Amino acid sequence: MKRLHVHVGVNDLDQSIGFYSALFAEEPTVRKNDYAKWMLDDPRVNFAISTRPDGGGVRHLGIQVENSEELQEVYARLKQADGPTFEEGATTCCYAKSEKTWINDPQGVAWETFHTTGESTTYGGGVESAAPESHAATKPAACCGPREMENAV
Repeated sequence: MKRLHVHVGVNDLDQSIGFYSALFAEEPTVRKNDYAKWMLDDPRVNFAISTRPDGGGVRHLGIQVENSEELQEVYARLKQADGPTFEEGATTCCYAKSEKTWINDPQGVAWETFHTTGESTTYGGGVESAAPESHAATKPAACCGPREMENAV
């Protein structure tokens, strides 16, 4: 079963954890000094927040799958969407190991499709990137955004 993923940048992590814990009526399932994540079943969403020096707001959206077969199904849908994809492959991001591919919608909103295969002790990532040229320009933050679009297909 697939799960919607939302990642929001925040200025004050503790204040935001308090807000979202009250909103979702539960504490985060992952909490680090710069990151928190709720794996909610109602609504079924992977909701993550992280501190960002460039301010808060929606960083990206995504579809998280539970297995490789679902990932291939979603990848096939991406090929039908209007825009280049960036196949990041195996990566470490947001304290997790995942297999992922990125696409931007026509407004430049970054979407990731991914299958998490394990945990990581580090946040991961570190290289900032640009959105595909065929869509509105946005720059996802280091990690949790496509790292290089010159390999887009």
